[in-house]
Amino acid sequence: MGIVNVTPDSFSDGGRFSDPVRALAHAEVLLAEGADILDVGGESTRPGAQPLAPDHEASRVLPVIAALHERHPELLLSVDTSKPEVAAAALRAGAKIVNDVTAAGDPAMLPLVAAGGAAIVLMHMRGTPGTMQDDTSYADVLAEVVARRGERAAAARSAGIPAERIWL
Repeated sequence: MGIVNVTPDSFSDGGRFSDPVRALAHAEVLLAEGADILDVGGESTRPGAQPLAPDHEASRVLPVIAALHERHPELLLSVDTSKPEVAAAALRAGAKIVNDVTAAGDPAMLPLVAAGGAAIVLMHMRGTPGTMQDDTSYADVLAEVVARRGERAAAARSAGIPAERIWL
């Protein structure tokens, strides 16, 4: 999976691909290097990051997803978002995977993914990017993370997402 962060404050690439033209050029490099999935994100989830309004986030990711889908219709495209509004628009634009750092914390996300026939990536994060560093203590980190991810996977299955479309 290649990562295309269309954010000026990206944790991993320092905002080098915040412009759609540069993001698309980067995506083509990733594909040439062998990526078979591209994950497009429009909101930084680095520690301390502030959330964006859904329309602002969508304005960053949708042009890139739509252009990649047009150029490579068979490419597996993922949208990195925790907002159902952004996920819905990205699925309409050609994404087939929703990569949600909140493990579908918004109750609307799982039914939306199920209805769209998409896959979901259920990440682990305690709190929000703005608060994630406030509570970093675990009694048993592995057990707690595994339990939480199990709960979220069960919720995804209950929402109608088949197990083979749930990525942990």
